[in-house]
Amino acid sequence: MEEFFYGEKTNMYKILIVEDDEKIAGILEEHLERYGYQSFRASDLRHIKDEFVKINPHLVLLDINLPYFDGFYWCRQIRTVSNAPIIFVSARTGEMDQVMAIENGGDDYITKPFHLDIVMAKVKSALRRGYGEYASVAESDCLGVNGLLLFPSQHIVEWQGQQTELTKNEFYLLECLMKQANQYVTREELLEALWDEVAFVDDNTLTVNVKRVRKKLEELGIKNAIVTKRGYGYALLTEWGEGHEG
Repeated sequence: MEEFFYGEKTNMYKILIVEDDEKIAGILEEHLERYGYQSFRASDLRHIKDEFVKINPHLVLLDINLPYFDGFYWCRQIRTVSNAPIIFVSARTGEMDQVMAIENGGDDYITKPFHLDIVMAKVKSALRRGYGEYASVAESDCLGVNGLLLFPSQHIVEWQGQQTELTKNEFYLLECLMKQANQYVTREELLEALWDEVAFVDDNTLTVNVKRVRKKLEELGIKNAIVTKRGYGYALLTEWGEGHEG
């Protein structure tokens, strides 16, 4: 088994496990603690948002099939107070379930039965993207392209005084496209920008995130900015308002 985080301070990271199967929750908890993480199990599945606020974790492992309310609901609730990475861990294997996970604010998706090495790889990747060596620059170094502003520390994009929040993956995607504005960026490069362990990522997840970023730009008043080169990748065209085929 590959050993992760040699020399890295994993004990600074708190991970919340939201899982109603005690056996699975125990396996995840034990394995996370083996690698030095602080793991917490949600004890009150009626009030998951309250537990999140109390624990203030750096990452959440979230099941979908939960009593009272499903994981999609709780993901949306958490997103009202935090942009912490949320990885769904579910027995649902359908493509639409994975699409819904991303559309409701999730960052990644693991299907059950899972391999613990994959779980740890995805946890590692999400934490590095959010807080570690690949974390974005400080907000004082906000990225701007033709009036479109991207604020890393808050994951906010601004256009003509209007702002909208982005999930972590939406942010990394837009950041990558803005840094290479008016150039096509390959799907492979974008996948690597969003996830360290590309081999574990469903290609459809990138497509979903592109659609979400397009929609948020449109809500700000920027239409047809992200264009597709089929079989290759995407580009952010900065002649806002010009008619381009997406």
